[in-house]
This record gives sequence, structure tokens and C-alpha cells, in this order.
Amino acid sequence: MPPPQVVLLIWIITLISVVPLRLMAMPPQSPILCGPTGCKISNSYGKWGDRKDCIAWKVVYPATEEDLRSAVAEAVRSGMKVKVVSKFSHTIPKLACPGANASILISTEKYDSMIDIDVPNMAVTVHSGVPLRNLIDKVEENGLSLVAAPYWEGVSVGGIISTGAHGSSWWGRGGSVHDHVIGLSLVVPASESDGYAKIITLDGQDPLLDAARVSLGLLGVISKVKLSLEKAFKRSITYNFTGDEGLEHMFMDHANKYEFGDITWYPSKHTAVYRYDSRVPLDTPGNGVFDFLGFQSNSVVVSKSIRAAERALETAGNASGKCLLASTTIAYKKLIANGLRNGLIFTGYPVIGHQGRMQTSGSCLYTSPSRTDQTCAWDPRIDGLSFYESTAIFPALDFGAFVKDVKQLRDQNPQNFCGLDIYNGLLIRFVKGSKAALGQGEDSIVVDFNYYRAGKATTPRLREDVFEEVEQMAFFRHAARPHWAKNRKVAFIGAAGKYPGMAVFLKARQQLDPKGVFSSEWSDELLFGKEGEKGDGCALEGLCICSEDRHCSPGNGYFCRPGLVYKEARVCRFERSS
Repeated sequence: MPPPQVVLLIWIITLISVVPLRLMAMPPQSPILCGPTGCKISNSYGKWGDRKDCIAWKVVYPATEEDLRSAVAEAVRSGMKVKVVSKFSHTIPKLACPGANASILISTEKYDSMIDIDVPNMAVTVHSGVPLRNLIDKVEENGLSLVAAPYWEGVSVGGIISTGAHGSSWWGRGGSVHDHVIGLSLVVPASESDGYAKIITLDGQDPLLDAARVSLGLLGVISKVKLSLEKAFKRSITYNFTGDEGLEHMFMDHANKYEFGDITWYPSKHTAVYRYDSRVPLDTPGNGVFDFLGFQSNSVVVSKSIRAAERALETAGNASGKCLLASTTIAYKKLIANGLRNGLIFTGYPVIGHQGRMQTSGSCLYTSPSRTDQTCAWDPRIDGLSFYESTAIFPALDFGAFVKDVKQLRDQNPQNFCGLDIYNGLLIRFVKGSKAALGQGEDSIVVDFNYYRAGKATTPRLREDVFEEVEQMAFFRHAARPHWAKNRKVAFIGAAGKYPGMAVFLKARQQLDPKGVFSSEWSDELLFGKEGEKGDGCALEGLCICSEDRHCSPGNGYFCRPGLVYKEARVCRFERSS
């Protein structure tokens, strides 16, 4: 008979399977909490990578472009730093953190009124604070479609552009939203005679546009974004759950054959899920919806129970229990097509629906404040899921070698990957080569993987060494680039040297913000990718790469050791005392 905690996990999955699909949840909490001594800024997960607080002296909520300009002018006149945060704040690194000195935080929560659609020219101009779902719905109402969008819709247009957010496609303009930007406006510092701040407009002919496409909030405050659109269309999606044989060779053919295709790889189960995802004519029958399982509303009781059970498995060192949960989770995803619905429920493939309802999801966001029994599973108010998200971006020709390395590591002990497969395995997506200075210079593969994060920074994870080896394998052996809005700190070590457009970006930064009004120690740390100071336990949180045992947790039996496949890696491995 399986251990009690595994029985609980199976019961939880069974419970989830009978919960109605579109429950209303309580809205996410604001990322800004103000008190007598200042305002604390967080992300939607409730903690930054280093778990330290981020404080701003003052927060403003502009509603117009002039309000935005005035806020920047006040900061420049007063010699203060400026950072911008959206209504959602889903960035994992501290890009929105203004640092320790006097600072102004600009929230774009109320800067969301403009969605100006130019139907004849198939373009839309929006305020940077407009939520993605609002934009998509308005565009679709006008017989047009936004082609590229991230899978998670709890983001603002400005946040998407600033951080290089993307969907999946090598076709047309590609899967990165910033490559569909045909113009934008920035609020930047100015001289006293110009009112301390001014608005500049960049179009496709301006060389600064390529620097500003992915700006990390370091060139100014994005005020307006102009995006290209296409005539409305539908998509047809089928998931093929199959073996992972030949994955290292098949991924490129898959990207070339399916416009929006992706692949989800569950290494512990030797399973690859190929998403056959292509556009179809608007008159194709079907009114399907993609309501991704991970973004649906969850019962608070269920979310807390899953977290408690996973914590129990971690404490007990029960890898077999995690593997059983991974098997159950993958089977359930297959049963419900990962959240695809033909109507009220999933009835079979293909699922065909309008682009606006198939490209992105986030139903746990939409809410009645009275529904405190339902929320997003990671809501920090409920002690629900807590995880890391690592995202590596490989040149397409280099990706096969990474897959082979992961398979070699997996084959030593498939149980090592069950903790990853409980979440989403390795999600493999495709982004086209970009002209953006901090974008991807060539057709690339993006790999996301989520894994358990302990409640305390000093607590090691089960199979800690394996996830660290995969992380270091990606970023150092195969020189992958980090996604700017995700990752632990170690992923950014040496990142500046991986971007040929970095010099162009830094030149634009010096031109637009010579005094560093929009910079902070946190954003500079990210941009220039310097490893921080090493201290006790720093490797557990990905703040450093271990070089001594004390960087791990020797008191808990975790010591700094070489990787199993990538021998140059240095990872925290559990070793039983003799």
C-alpha cells in the first residue's frame, strides 16, 4: 500500500477532476502594500528570488500620458530613481525593485483606458497598462487577431514588451510579442527647460526602436505601444501523447510544420506531448477554448493540501511518491486535453476555436471578491504552490545536444525528474530570430521547467543536484540565454556576453537615460550578470554556484559536488552519512 501522503495526493487529483471547469476566484492581491514607512513591492508569487523585501518611498498611479510624464519629471527634478510595476507583477527577477535609495514607483494599474484600433491598417495602439485579455477581446470584436501572445494572460502590454514575453512560432513575425511592435512611445528624462521629462515616439524607421523592443524598464517608461494585427482566424489544436524517442531530432520539423506548435517533455515518463497547432479559416466549424489546467481556479483547500502533501514527500525524501503523483498528473492532463474544451467540456480532437480564445489563458484571474474559496494555485495568501521557474533559450542548432544530455542524466535514475514532471515537465517552445537588441538573434528554442521551492531559504530540495545540473548544463555547457522575466540569479551569470546587441542597447540607454534614473542595483545585477557574494546556503536558492560545502547545506547532508553528466557543474548533492 502506498504511503499516506501518496494516498492523499491521489485523492487530491481525483477531487480536482470533478471540480467545475470555470469557477470564479478571488482576485489576486495587489503587488503594492503601503504603510507608514513606505511601500513594499512584491511579485504575484509573494517573494523575490532572494526573498528580501523591496521598498519604494512613494507610489503614483497615473491615468493619462501627461500624468505619466509628470511622475517621471518629479523624480528627475528631485533626484530620485524610478521603477514601473504593472497591475499583475509576474516578473520573477527584481526588475521592478527601485533599490535602497529614495525612489518613486509608477504603477500602470490605472493607465489602461486606451485601445485604439486602426482596422484598415490592421494595427492597434494601446496604453502600456492595458491587460492582455482586454486587448485581445477588443481586437477580436473588430474582426482582427493578435498573432503572438504569452500563454499566461495575467500581464500588461508594457510588461510583455519590456521582458521579451512570447508564445510559440517560427512563422511570420514569430512568437515573440515585441517582434509585432511597429511603434511605441517612451517617457524619458529631460533637461529643466524641457520640463524634466519628455515623451518620445519611435517608429519602424527609428534605430532606437530595436533597443526599446525589449527594454527591461531601463530606457524609460513605456507609455504607448503600437502592434500589428492580422485578419481574424481560428486555430485547430491536437495533443499527441507519445514516446520521447528521437525528440532531439524531431523538434525542428515540428516547429516548421505547425505554426503555433510546442512540445511538452516529461523525462521521467519517457513521454513527449506534441502540440499540433495551426491556423484554420474563420468559417471552420468550432467554438473551442483553451483554459490551461495550471491557470484554472483552484479550491483553496485543494491548493493547500497539494502543497502540504508535496512538502511531506520532500521531508520524507520520498521520490517514489513524487513519481506516482507525476504519473497521475500526466494521465489527468491527457484525459482533459490539458484544459482544451470543445464546448463546456473536452469531447475530442481537434479542438477548433477563435484565436483570441485559443492563444492564452488565465481563468483564475477573473473573479468576484466574495469568492475567497477559489484562487490561483500559487496565491501567496493561501500557502499554496511555491516553485522556481527556469527558462533557457537555445539557438535552434544547439538544442539537440541539450536534449541528449538531459536524457543521459535521466537514464541514470528516471526518478530524479519526477519532481519536475509533477509540474509541466520541460515545455519546449519556438521563437523566431529578432532584430531586438536584447531579443534572440536567431531562430531559437525556449525551454521552461518548474520545480518545488521550499518554504525557507535554508531548506534543501529533494534531488536538488539534478535540477541544478540541468540549469547549469543549459546556461553554461550549452550557453543558453536566460529569459529576462524568469530564472534564478545564477542563470544571468555572463548573460551580457551572450547578446550581440548588448552594445546597441547600452548605447541607447546612455542616450535616453544618461543619469541612470531607471536603473537600480537589482536591474544592473541582472543586465550585467555578475555572480553575487557567496555565503552559507547561497546555492540552495540559486543565488550562487557552490564552490564549498557551506554554500549548500552540510548540516542536512547536502554537499558541493561535480555534476553526474556535466562534470564541470557544481551542485548540492545529498549524501547519506556512513
